[in-house]
Amino acid sequence: MKKLTLLLVCLWMFAQVDAQRINVDKIVDHISFLSSDKLQGRGTGTEDEKVAAAYIAGQFKAMKLLPKGNKSYYYDFAYNHKVGDAHGIDQSGGTPRKSRNVVGFLDNGAPYTVVIGAHFDHLGLGYDKNSLDIEPQDKIHNGADDNASGVAGGIELARYCSNNGGKEKVNFLFMTLSGEELGVSGSKGWCEQPTIPLEKISYMINMDMIGRLNDTSRKLLVYGVGTAAEFIPSLEQVNQNFVFKFDSAVVGPSDQTSFYLKDIPVLHFFTGQHSDYHKPTDDADKINHKGEAMILELIVDLVFKLEPSSKLKFYTTKSPESSNVSFKVTLGIMPDYTFDGPGVRVDGVGENKPAAIAGLQKGDVILSMADEELADVKAYMKVLSKFSKGQETEIVIDRNGQRMRKMVRFK
Repeated sequence: MKKLTLLLVCLWMFAQVDAQRINVDKIVDHISFLSSDKLQGRGTGTEDEKVAAAYIAGQFKAMKLLPKGNKSYYYDFAYNHKVGDAHGIDQSGGTPRKSRNVVGFLDNGAPYTVVIGAHFDHLGLGYDKNSLDIEPQDKIHNGADDNASGVAGGIELARYCSNNGGKEKVNFLFMTLSGEELGVSGSKGWCEQPTIPLEKISYMINMDMIGRLNDTSRKLLVYGVGTAAEFIPSLEQVNQNFVFKFDSAVVGPSDQTSFYLKDIPVLHFFTGQHSDYHKPTDDADKINHKGEAMILELIVDLVFKLEPSSKLKFYTTKSPESSNVSFKVTLGIMPDYTFDGPGVRVDGVGENKPAAIAGLQKGDVILSMADEELADVKAYMKVLSKFSKGQETEIVIDRNGQRMRKMVRFK
């Protein structure tokens, strides 16, 4: 009986070790460094971003990943974007600027490779007009969730995979990408001149904003599930903790799109938008580190489940209508992308924006705009694209079960 008890205890201990493959403390350390004020928001192409790149390269080197950049671990690329100096004055003259990705390869001797990606650039001191703060200049945009969370996840997955003896039966290309905030230029550049053959990539996993899991709802958004037939059944089989919100399409201007356009199956993991998005308040103390660790555990299980002996077959998915429209105006809300509708739940309202002036509040659900019912965020964006500055329209909202009508004037 004592021997049986000892055996059960040993089995329990091994199970606990396996259940803790991801180290939460390391996630905390990586996010704390990358989103510290010392790095001044990791603006694309800045010296502060280079410090972040050096930190990531050092992590990859310590894990003995093979360098797969065009300059050791660094993949330098050029991009066109007018960027302001500390006084908000464009110093580029429209000429190409330079930045770098950081790329490490784990060779497990397998025929195919899985790409694990996350962008590490952010908005710096708020001079690239992407900030949603009312007066963003000279404010450090630390980008803890966007996207120190994804980069920390990539580093931690690299640590785990490099220590487990190639049990996954695939190779890994770990990529932290710059230029995402300025049009996914880093991933575009790499995909145009890759350092491993694209035909050897089975699929790509992108982690962008995975640090704000809600412990109550545990809702996890996964985009791109329609790009390979195996994705949804595999995710559902390994899932133990999450309520998934799947989208078959490749939604949003993040780095998975560059791979999708090269006919590579992709997944994008995302815990949802929040009121600190693209603001100086996206700080490390708001990250759900244990929640992020759960997502990384899920990704490990997914890789084991897929274990492709051949390249996953790529499927083209229907592009979201919002990607084919342009906007002349903004309502000034932050939609809650985890909301299942119908309608669009407001997760935040920008100061002095049309929504705020009309009296919208966080938690309101927009049911219709311009007499068109809104099934979801995509429908909202389609309707919004029809308006120009100076026009006004009526919207119908639900506030705590009460229907209200509001007039919005776009400015």
